[in-house]
Amino acid sequence: MNGRTALEYYVLDVFSHKSYKGNPLSVVFTNGNLDLETYQNISKEFGYSETSFVYYSTAQKALNVRSFTPTGIEIDGAGHNLLGAVCGALLKRMPIFDEQPANSRFVMMKNAPIPLTVSFDSVTFDPIVQMHQKPAVIKAEIPTYKIAVALGLKIEDLDSNDFVPTIVKTEVAHTMVPIKNSQILNDCVPDHKLLIEISKEYQSEGFYCFTISDQPEGNIAEARFFNPIIGIYEDPATGTAAGPLIGFLTSKKQAKLNTEYKILQGVKLNHPSLIEVMNRENDILVGGSSIITMKGELYL
Repeated sequence: MNGRTALEYYVLDVFSHKSYKGNPLSVVFTNGNLDLETYQNISKEFGYSETSFVYYSTAQKALNVRSFTPTGIEIDGAGHNLLGAVCGALLKRMPIFDEQPANSRFVMMKNAPIPLTVSFDSVTFDPIVQMHQKPAVIKAEIPTYKIAVALGLKIEDLDSNDFVPTIVKTEVAHTMVPIKNSQILNDCVPDHKLLIEISKEYQSEGFYCFTISDQPEGNIAEARFFNPIIGIYEDPATGTAAGPLIGFLTSKKQAKLNTEYKILQGVKLNHPSLIEVMNRENDILVGGSSIITMKGELYL
């Protein structure tokens, strides 16, 4: 291509074993940091909710990850953007953990180390990555009527007996929104402008609408995620919200410590995703696997 620099990329479907399910993520392999405009242009071109850029840093002895939305916002937090980046590097056979002790593996994101646990599927040998999020911090409650109006629902559609909409933070502060049942959850049509106003008023990002599940798949909850303040109208799988949700459910005695649960997300988008979560004494594990769906080169 006339001497232009070529960068390899993968598109992975994250929190899924199947292509065209889960949450699609583009992962671009670089030789170091790029300039801000290049990150933003590439992310806009892909158009996925996030694009992650990775390289191995010999100085940090770790994989370095930066993630951007199509609107050019750089995000942090251990979500699908990080899980897919790590899975992509491992599937590419990059030796990202060779210089780290087996019991304290990590990757760097925005110059902060994020600890990980990695295992491999006994049949496919695909990597299963668990990200260690900080313990959940329960923050402000938001009046039920405000959220109901923004979601186009009635107050009674929100399950207000045990729960009220509550901001919970592990890596990122999101609002946990209890919904009465799966049908109401999947029928709701959010008013993104109103959600943005609530996000600004309460200094919170996205809205993780969930219903406690009695599904045979073994998932504890089904969820949908709306984060219009950073340009994500709906996301098929959101690790930075799944961690806060299991922390919230544990605080409400709906889940137990040191027990693995699954959260089902993305059904409405026909991208069903299963996010594995576990609330422990000092952290929250959020994990799953990814599959490579596309591979190619882009040109700078």
